[in-house]
Amino acid sequence: MIVILDFGSQFTRLIARRFRELRAFSLILPGHASLEEILKLEPKAIVLSGGPSSVYDQDAPKPSDGVLELPIPILGICYGMNFLAQHLGGKVEAATVREYGKSVLSSYNGALFAGVDGEFIAWMSHGDGVKSLPNGCTVTCSTSDTAIAGFEVLESKRYGIQFHPEVVHTPKGAKILENFLSIVGVARDWTAEHIVEDLITDIRAKVGSDKVMLAVSGGVDSSTLALLLQKAIGDQLTAVFVDHGLLRLGEREEVRTALANADLRVVDASEPFLNALEGISDPEQKRKIVGREFIRVFEREARELEALGYRWLAQGTLYPDVIESAGGIGAANIKSHHNVGGLPEDLEFELLEPFRLLFKDEVREIAQVLGLPDAIRLRHPFPGPGLSIRILGDVTREKIDILQRVDSIFIAGLKEWKLYDSVWQALAVLTPVRSVGVMGDGRTYSYLVALRAVTSIDGMTADWARLPFEFLEFISTKIVNAVPEVNRVVYDITSKPPATIEWE
Repeated sequence: MIVILDFGSQFTRLIARRFRELRAFSLILPGHASLEEILKLEPKAIVLSGGPSSVYDQDAPKPSDGVLELPIPILGICYGMNFLAQHLGGKVEAATVREYGKSVLSSYNGALFAGVDGEFIAWMSHGDGVKSLPNGCTVTCSTSDTAIAGFEVLESKRYGIQFHPEVVHTPKGAKILENFLSIVGVARDWTAEHIVEDLITDIRAKVGSDKVMLAVSGGVDSSTLALLLQKAIGDQLTAVFVDHGLLRLGEREEVRTALANADLRVVDASEPFLNALEGISDPEQKRKIVGREFIRVFEREARELEALGYRWLAQGTLYPDVIESAGGIGAANIKSHHNVGGLPEDLEFELLEPFRLLFKDEVREIAQVLGLPDAIRLRHPFPGPGLSIRILGDVTREKIDILQRVDSIFIAGLKEWKLYDSVWQALAVLTPVRSVGVMGDGRTYSYLVALRAVTSIDGMTADWARLPFEFLEFISTKIVNAVPEVNRVVYDITSKPPATIEWE
């Protein structure tokens, strides 16, 4: 694998994504990860990420002692390049001209640029620069403002680049990373088939003869996990679908139908969930309450089936869930995912999360290998806390009913206009705002709903979907006509970042 040491760059997750797209497994560790922790992973190479610090600051983050002496290739990006240059004996100072955004390399050469020709647009984001390099280092690229925008030490396979090859704004960046993989000689076998084989082996080794209870939502992650666990441990698995009263319209029956062949228990837990959420407006509290109540349901189910001895609770937790919930890799907490940051401390189960290091698109590839129907495999993501985080403010049965009808009309409309598969996720949000309207000859004072559709690969970043105006007009009219509690519809045109995909 490739180990990426994270020094706080907003793009670190993209480095991991790009390597995996090139079929090389990569894993992110905190920048200060110990030498022992890194050696246990037996990495073929190390990447030092960018970050907001300056390497000459007294408290600048740095790798643990011995890491940069490992006899494996090392690539430094932005802050990582500066630190690597300084470690080798170079000099790093504040740049006289800072570079942010698009830049064009005035010259480039060296191993990382093999097979690259023509104009090279590079995305820069730095206020420091390497002013001098020690003997043995060769400058590999420059810009009009930065004389040393890259360097290499061929003998020890140390490489540095000031720009960010992982972002789409560096069009030829994937080639740079691909060249680094060629230098490393890492196996390019990170395929869905290979992942499935490894996961089955890991699950069997971890679970042994124990019983596993799986939390099923009906979405692609948990449904794929159901197929994987069936393949790995067979009748040791029991799947439990919890109707928490916060589902989409008709979803309970859809799940029954989709998993008709599985050992599936359906639990109606809407009363305890909605009672626990009564009067709660804060989104973080909602997520934690939903996470807690989910666990309580599974604990009750396990006690009912106590003779079978359930030790493990399986969840379809993904890598973005862990990252956004600050799951131990030094990331800022963006929001607590109900199945990560929202879990109670007195959990009676051991967690089994085979997808914890996978991105959504990787799970979809696995789903295809396992034979999951496209109707579920390509289904839009739906949050575990359900409609509770799409209702801004307190959650009531009346608001759930309103939002279910709005959401159903929106999703059905996207499918009718053949737009559903062109967006990564679509959702409706019920706001606490009431607006004045006119319907017929009367005045209305009703809810405002927001529609949102985004395009994305893995949900880590997203762009708002450019849905046709004709469709938006059609769907707005249909919602207002069919849902009398709503008299105004708006469309969210904010990307991620700065927003998140969900509103809460």
